[in-house]
Amino acid sequence: MTGHYAIYAICAVSLTVGLALILHRHGKVFLGELFPENVRIAKAINSLLVTGFFMLNTGYAFLISRTELTTDQFLATENLIQKLGVLLLSLGIIHFVNMAVFWKIRRNITETASVPVPFNTMVPPPPTRADAAFTAAATF
Repeated sequence: MTGHYAIYAICAVSLTVGLALILHRHGKVFLGELFPENVRIAKAINSLLVTGFFMLNTGYAFLISRTELTTDQFLATENLIQKLGVLLLSLGIIHFVNMAVFWKIRRNITETASVPVPFNTMVPPPPTRADAAFTAAATF
């Protein structure tokens, strides 16, 4: 039974490290664009996100690792696959929630950015005879 836990732990930690490296690499680009004026903040946020990802993923993986005793290899393998599937599904949900939060932050930043006010290119129409007559009548 200890062997099943070891296999699960190896798979869970491997998935965590692999996904964290991918998210760190691509998150660097995304956060660099989100905070172009301060690269240090972008790097710090990226590192904090990866650290949180490691803690959350590893903790959750170990929480769901508990299983019932089985002597059948097929059931043990099926249980391992189910646990890893639940782990990946929950990580995917967490990832998309994070992406939605960053999308909202980015949208707020771009909406509140100072946009130059376009100057008026409309030229008023030339006065007509009726306007000139009305102006002349109004001056007396």
